[in-house]
Amino acid sequence: MVFLHVAPSNTLTKQHGKTVDDWIYPEFEQNWKLFAPNPLQQNIAVHVRAEVAGPDGRRTTGWMSLSRQDGDAIRGSLLPSHVNQNELRRGWDFYVNSHDSDNRPNGLRGDLSERYVRRIAMLRLSERDLGGTVERIQMRSATSLIPPPSWSTEKAKPRTDYRVLPWWDVTPDDLPAPRDTARGEEGTQ
Repeated sequence: MVFLHVAPSNTLTKQHGKTVDDWIYPEFEQNWKLFAPNPLQQNIAVHVRAEVAGPDGRRTTGWMSLSRQDGDAIRGSLLPSHVNQNELRRGWDFYVNSHDSDNRPNGLRGDLSERYVRRIAMLRLSERDLGGTVERIQMRSATSLIPPPSWSTEKAKPRTDYRVLPWWDVTPDDLPAPRDTARGEEGTQ
């Protein structure tokens, strides 16, 4: 099944593609093909900022780079965590692929992808002392092209493009479970 999934399009995959996809997704999904890998040609950094209600009223934090946190956790590690390497990147890809350029869902998975990236952001923000309660969050991506090698005739624009999402109200479902509660639930299952 994996071979059929990564093989170039052929009669068999055209006729049984749905069956192959049902077997592959989501556990074995790959973002490459067997004979035509498509390496990333851009750097995408995901940022979050929060509206925090504290003793002195409401305030908005600056943008915090979630991608930098992952990079710092990976850099220098002999056995980097799969979560640090892929959770945010895959979550952001999931969101982008399930929304149009105006951030409107383009299919049934739009709401699920929004909840997923909100939960990732809130999990990361819960590790910081922001001086109050996070009421709303906003996310964005900063995309810049990787410069082509010196011998290449390709041209790359040296600018950063931003995709800014709307503000989202934080709901109880967005908040990570307290560690003691999560451990207690694991023991009862």
